[in-house]
Amino acid sequence: MSSKPDVLRHLPVPIPMMQTAVFRATIFASAIFVSAFLLFQVQPLLGKFILPWFGGSPAVWTTCMLFFQVTLFLGYAYAHAISRWLSPGQQRIVHLGLVACAMAVLPIAPNSAWKPTDNSQPTCRILLLLTTTVGLSYFVLSATGPLLQSWFSRVCPGRSPYRLYSLSNIGSLLALISYPLFIEPLWSSTMQANVWSGLFLLFAILCSACTIWAGEVSLPFENRKTTTAAEVVPRLWQRALWLLLPACSCLMLLATTNEVTQDVAPIPFLWVVPLGLYLLSFIICFDHEAWYRREIIAPFTAVSLVLVAGLVDWPDWIGMKLTTVQELIFYFVALFSVCMVCHGEVVRLRPSPKYLTEFYLMLSAGGAAGGICVSLLAPSLFTTYLEWSLCLVISFIIAAVVGMWALYEHGSKANVAVGETRSSRKWYATRPVFYAVCAIQLMALAQIFIWQFTYGDAIYRGRNFYGTVRVNDWTTEENEPFRAFISGNVNHGRQWMSPEKRSRPTTYYGEGTAPALGIACVQSQPSVRIGVVGMGVGTLASYARPDDTVRFYEINPQVELIARQYFHFLGDCKGQCDIVIGDARLVLERETPNQFEILILDAFTSDAPPVHLLTKEAFDQYARHLRPDGLLVVNVTNTYLELAPVVAKLGHKLGWKSVRIRTPTNPSRLAYRTDYLVLSRHASQLPESLSAETIPHDIVLAAPLWTDQYSNLLQVIKRD
Repeated sequence: MSSKPDVLRHLPVPIPMMQTAVFRATIFASAIFVSAFLLFQVQPLLGKFILPWFGGSPAVWTTCMLFFQVTLFLGYAYAHAISRWLSPGQQRIVHLGLVACAMAVLPIAPNSAWKPTDNSQPTCRILLLLTTTVGLSYFVLSATGPLLQSWFSRVCPGRSPYRLYSLSNIGSLLALISYPLFIEPLWSSTMQANVWSGLFLLFAILCSACTIWAGEVSLPFENRKTTTAAEVVPRLWQRALWLLLPACSCLMLLATTNEVTQDVAPIPFLWVVPLGLYLLSFIICFDHEAWYRREIIAPFTAVSLVLVAGLVDWPDWIGMKLTTVQELIFYFVALFSVCMVCHGEVVRLRPSPKYLTEFYLMLSAGGAAGGICVSLLAPSLFTTYLEWSLCLVISFIIAAVVGMWALYEHGSKANVAVGETRSSRKWYATRPVFYAVCAIQLMALAQIFIWQFTYGDAIYRGRNFYGTVRVNDWTTEENEPFRAFISGNVNHGRQWMSPEKRSRPTTYYGEGTAPALGIACVQSQPSVRIGVVGMGVGTLASYARPDDTVRFYEINPQVELIARQYFHFLGDCKGQCDIVIGDARLVLERETPNQFEILILDAFTSDAPPVHLLTKEAFDQYARHLRPDGLLVVNVTNTYLELAPVVAKLGHKLGWKSVRIRTPTNPSRLAYRTDYLVLSRHASQLPESLSAETIPHDIVLAAPLWTDQYSNLLQVIKRD
């Protein structure tokens, strides 16, 4: 018999199975990467989009984080449920239908009808806004990670799905890094939302392909009869740690974010850095166990927590003055090290792929629990940011326990290697060393308690959506009593307590300041209307004459309570004093023109500027409420940001003239350093002062023009 012709050897053959597996693995990886990128790109995008609508408070971000974490948990729960209880074919039908519904509600740009119209607590309104705007899309993206990893275990058997989790966190981290550096500076908020919606369509295509392949598998992974020794049923304590350790890391994330944003600014950059470090710890820990060395990281974590707990005190002990950047580094290092310990221990406890979706479900539940504690429970239970102090203590205990266990474990291994004789025991495994380390850690924990739970004698403390406030009675070096109002960590009002001095204006409004000079200019008329955005303790009411009217706009109801009950400026006001509770920007939009002779803008939360009050649209409202010869006085005093050129640029856009007036600190008058810009349509209306100066024209032209669609605080961070 003749052999087959050699030409048959050269006929086309089907694509090898290995090549098909590589292609499918690439699609799975791409779908997971894109979903993770979109998942974390939308968080700062929507947070910034709605920030101007709710008063610019840092709580806007933590409320958004609560929504995203809870939705993430629901997505993981959905992934776990359909993987466990539906056949592959049913999973395909359900998930493809869900992806189609998510595409139907695009784009994700919020409708301005969601702006608040009253003074009710905005938390529920923000959660409803996010639910209707991005809820379904975010839910689908949230389910993608665990669901596609579960399907990947069936479609590509023999490959570990946990590396895909590390890949998803890389996508998330790239999204966070790219937002403040590239996305925010280049595109308006609406453009960002539209681009995100377009990328979601790409994700839908990739995810649909994975869904179709997964539906072709005849048996769910869980129903396969082949088992391995590694598929041990997780114990109850392991499941508890899957929940508690992520909860601790999430608590640390949100508490740190609150700490750094209340005194700097509620901006995407300071949201992104903590969240990015949080994700980076996931990437490192889930990539390979070798990256997490508990015997090194746990002690380092304990030390970093002690240092960050005492940032107010220990630098003074050694005569060191920390810069803002250095303080942020201490906060971020402590956060990252805590996340490394929590996530590193979670990875050590991870189960076989059979329990993958349950594992991720518990991780997301821990994150959601942390978000609920910080965003919902803490503001209701505490009058300070007590969750930060509690989180430091809990994290230190975890790091200490892990460190002690690593010491014991490492010493035990060394002893086994050299023999179990007393003479050959390693020094770090001896009882004296073990007890000494315990004693040191207990002393460190006690010092954290002293630093974090020792409060000054405040006569009032309060906290709500807009932050923490307190009132203290102090005395000067000359033993003269005065009362102070503190918002966050910044003094926002002082008053002399002696009857003969209590009517004297202090802090940012004393003699020679821009508000004092501006009011003196307009009071050449027999009666004037004075508008003030940001009441403080009502200090500016002391300038009102009997025929004058002072109208305060204050977003935080607690501030009015404090000003009326603990200070006397409002009660001693000689003229008419009106107080409007609500976000000034939104209230002014609804009001008819007030015809103010002067409008003073000073609505800072700690040192964080309300960016939505410094935009072109906001200045259009101020112009509408000012008389043609009126003055606009804007407080640009800030420790971290150079805001004067931004305000001057806004005035230039309106065709107004501006002058900058700065005054130094004067402790004998309870006066702070001030930096104001005074603007008017006519240069002749501007007040005169020896300290007045004009910002150079080239600096004004080079300054960014902030709008509701575009603002970037990274451009105005002080460099010195």
